[in-house]
Amino acid sequence: MNNDNQTYQVVDFGFQINPDFPVLGYSEMVTNAVCLSHAHPRAQLIYATSGVMNVVVDDQIWVVNPLQGLWIPGGMEHEVSFQKDVNLYSVFIDPSFTDGLPTASFSFDISVFLKQLLFKIISFEKNEVISVSQRRIMDVFLDELALIQPSATFLPTTNHLRLKNVVQLLLNDVASKYTIDYYAEISCMSSRTLSRLFIKELGMNFSDWRIRLKLLEAIKRLGEKQSIKEIAFDLGYETTSAFIFMFKKHLGKTPSNYILESND
Repeated sequence: MNNDNQTYQVVDFGFQINPDFPVLGYSEMVTNAVCLSHAHPRAQLIYATSGVMNVVVDDQIWVVNPLQGLWIPGGMEHEVSFQKDVNLYSVFIDPSFTDGLPTASFSFDISVFLKQLLFKIISFEKNEVISVSQRRIMDVFLDELALIQPSATFLPTTNHLRLKNVVQLLLNDVASKYTIDYYAEISCMSSRTLSRLFIKELGMNFSDWRIRLKLLEAIKRLGEKQSIKEIAFDLGYETTSAFIFMFKKHLGKTPSNYILESND
């Protein structure tokens, strides 16, 4: 996280408990800022039409790009950092309307229909009462929220002391080509022990975790309009084609197609 980032103030919509207003929303442009760890009673959907957000929730890192939204249940601690210019859209759902909605936090591929409902709700005037037509739109929005499914674009982290040090080294050097043997040796443990820790604490092996790290870094950089060639070499790939192959294998589309879809 960039230490030069300014502190972004927590929006108070998340703390307003009022069943007469099932959904409250707002939008704004945020630049190089961090919203420090916090929680609020209302559940939240975060989305950006441009730019990239890093969101830390419950020892997991989510990179949220314009193809995805992030769902955060009420009462869940989270921290959000905004990379460069982020056109932020966010809505908050009153606790009395969250039955049937997801109880875990995750990123998801956001549909065009859900985005349009989101934009419509945010455009509503903040009146003392909501109209019948506005309430109907909110009801449809809540129905659509109940259908969202998690995507795989997250990076699990850990508070396990010995593994945390290895994770931090990898985060600090995304292009690293060192093997698990190297990280085991500098951590004073066997490769087998470190391998077991990755599976136990992070739910995946060393190689898969490092690939996930590279994917999330690639997504972030694509959102920052970096070239595919530049991203490939910065992530430690010897050729652009090797990077494209890895990206398509795990995300089902090439980086170029990923960029095109984010601009739709």
